[in-house]
Amino acid sequence: MLILDSNTISYYFRGDPQVVPRLQALRPADVGVPAIVEYELRYGLLRLPQQAAAPRLEALAQLLRPMQLLPFDSECANHAARIRVSLEALGTPIGPHDTLIAATALRYQATLVTRNVREFSRVQGLHWQNWHEIC
Repeated sequence: MLILDSNTISYYFRGDPQVVPRLQALRPADVGVPAIVEYELRYGLLRLPQQAAAPRLEALAQLLRPMQLLPFDSECANHAARIRVSLEALGTPIGPHDTLIAATALRYQATLVTRNVREFSRVQGLHWQNWHEIC
């Protein structure tokens, strides 16, 4: 399963030519979205004026509806704690939301689609793809 980071979904809505066709080629049932990603996106949209936020929130809901929403559960919490302890011991911590997203990917044994390779590449055992890399 592929799971999407916030930036991947943002690039999709911007019509990014590297993200749109790849996402559209996938079956929605094969795509997961961590609950923390939905939170980040909703938070960002709710900061906009109401007139701008409402249609974007509806578009987000439509995109997410057929996808698997991945809750942050006790197993995710275990992975997150281990990630944070490990990276802090190395002196290379990542942001708290990214820790939770990485933990969700590990818990569901999924590949994270993100452009934020700088942070996520530090997480041991995490599989990720950057759709913006030139192949």
